[in-house]
Amino acid sequence: MAERLYSISEVARAFGVSVPTLRYYEECGLIRPTARRGRVRQYDRAALERLAYAQLWHDDGMMTLADTAAVLTSEDAAERHGLIEAEHAAMRERIDRLTRAADVLRHMLDCPSDHPLSCPVTGAHVRARVDAALTGEGPAPALPSAPAEPSLPDA
Repeated sequence: MAERLYSISEVARAFGVSVPTLRYYEECGLIRPTARRGRVRQYDRAALERLAYAQLWHDDGMMTLADTAAVLTSEDAAERHGLIEAEHAAMRERIDRLTRAADVLRHMLDCPSDHPLSCPVTGAHVRARVDAALTGEGPAPALPSAPAEPSLPDA
């Protein structure tokens, strides 16, 4: 008995994407139809697994579509490993930036200053960004890792 094939519309419905999206994924090299019945693309389970990998890596923010396609189409294990390693390092950097940003937002919620512009912690960072921009020192400094709570003057 032949393996069941799924039409492009069945796959789109099952995976929550549009038919044009599946066609675009095909153009990117993420998936390939297994067969055609007339003009209708048909996919086997292996193609659906590739699609599931693409969704996992792309939709969950692990990789761009181009990088996902590069990993899925590479015949070289070392190349695939290198691509995944680079994505992992980039993701760790994004996580670090987002963690610092979340820390600053948490500080701003708890800050005793009545306005973010008057906060001594975030204000110092903002002033450093302005100085870097005006002096042409390159990119603005990164957010502080975890803002220290400002000390309030003794009453």
